Amino acid sequence: MSPAPEATEDTQESGVNRRALLGGAAALAAFAGIGPLRAQSHAAPRSYRLEAVEIAARTWCVYGAQEDLTRANGGAIANAAFIQTPDGVVVIDTGPSKRYGEALAQLVADRLPGKRILRVYNTHHHPDHVFGNQAFPREALAAPQAVIEAMTAQGEALAANMYRILGDWMRGTVPTPPGRALNASREEIGGRVFTLTELKGHTACDLVVRDEETGLVFAGDLAFLDRAPTTPNADLPAWRASLAALRRMERESLLPGHGPVDPAGASLEQTLDWLDWLEGTLRESVARGLTMNEAMATPIPARFAALGVARTEFERSVVHLRTRLEEEILAEAPSGG
Repeated sequence: MSPAPEATEDTQESGVNRRALLGGAAALAAFAGIGPLRAQSHAAPRSYRLEAVEIAARTWCVYGAQEDLTRANGGAIANAAFIQTPDGVVVIDTGPSKRYGEALAQLVADRLPGKRILRVYNTHHHPDHVFGNQAFPREALAAPQAVIEAMTAQGEALAANMYRILGDWMRGTVPTPPGRALNASREEIGGRVFTLTELKGHTACDLVVRDEETGLVFAGDLAFLDRAPTTPNADLPAWRASLAALRRMERESLLPGHGPVDPAGASLEQTLDWLDWLEGTLRESVARGLTMNEAMATPIPARFAALGVARTEFERSVVHLRTRLEEEILAEAPSGG
């Protein structure tokens, strides 16, 4: 994989492979909902000010903004977490850029001086969760094989458009898939045990990590709380099945990929409610013969009014899912005789 381009405010497109930009436009526009024409152009300070909040015993979260990817937030919209073990540190996801990864690694070093990073789990391949990988030891990076393959196949296209959207925040960022493919359902890392479960639905492979000491489940983007879910790679039936599996999973609390720590499981119910409403709404729009633009104008129910970026995520989901649902409905329809 060739390095992603160095970006500056004035020359952020220089050196970017034109084919990668064009090929990646749909990939990141689908993921982020922000194509190159919508990228913000105002200047922003290029320094992440990360704060760690303790959410369980010797476990900290760096919360992401409940927003879209913008230059104002540097792409820091997803949760990252780290856990102190007797012999070192385990990290869950690494953020949207090399610069974020470096800030996260420094935060870990400041909070836990002298503790070596032993493992970095990537929950799925979306860039807001994994483009900070190169700031961490390559031998520590780990994910299921399907996540590694998705990062390898899509990394350059996603990186090209992350540079277009975030500009100088992305300076020096190169997509870095893990070198270690997880093939066990349980790992002991530095004296602390983690259960690893491969599910799917948000993407083709979503890793769920459970800390056996605290009972805290790291659900990645299978769960959203107080923010509308993203659906560029969604398989809605598989996602529902994964939410059911998470409900059955023994846990003390749950950390969604976006949103606050969730002791009661509200993120699972809220995510399922959104997915059910979304699919029902899209199926109804097909049945009524609405155009794409007409479907996008559907009112958002009052119960979702407080969710971050609900309108924009719904509009993206119309683009992501409606054509596929049309094809399914046509295939389900009885043929004339």
